[in-house]
Amino acid sequence: MPCFLGIDHGGKRIGLAVSDPPGRLALSIPTLAVGGSVPERVLAVLKIAEQYDVAAFVVGLPLNMDDSEGPQAKLARAFGEELKRRGQKPVHFQDERLSSAAADELLQAAEFTRKKRKARLDRVAAQVILQDFLDANRSSA
Repeated sequence: MPCFLGIDHGGKRIGLAVSDPPGRLALSIPTLAVGGSVPERVLAVLKIAEQYDVAAFVVGLPLNMDDSEGPQAKLARAFGEELKRRGQKPVHFQDERLSSAAADELLQAAEFTRKKRKARLDRVAAQVILQDFLDANRSSA
């Protein structure tokens, strides 16, 4: 089964997670601190994808509670489309509405300080996004 790279696309950081080869478990990997244009961000992610032999990407899509797409969702979609074009690999979009809240709850349960939680939040959010995707696709298979 292919390895997936989960992506929590943010303004200052890109949280990342990778699946195990069977596609059952999402594991967080270090966050990318990147600025710049969408193409520059995509190139940084593609460099990481090469290291993990990624076959497909899962980009978090921050939908509004009414399922509409706001400005952040449009940015995530543009990022995903550029990633698909440059990476020549499938890109899946996963609803991430509550991923940051779920990630924060996980980190609070681990009793990290606020500073340590903030430092880990993006990559744990990417892990939640990817795990949701893996679970949804495993149950529908």
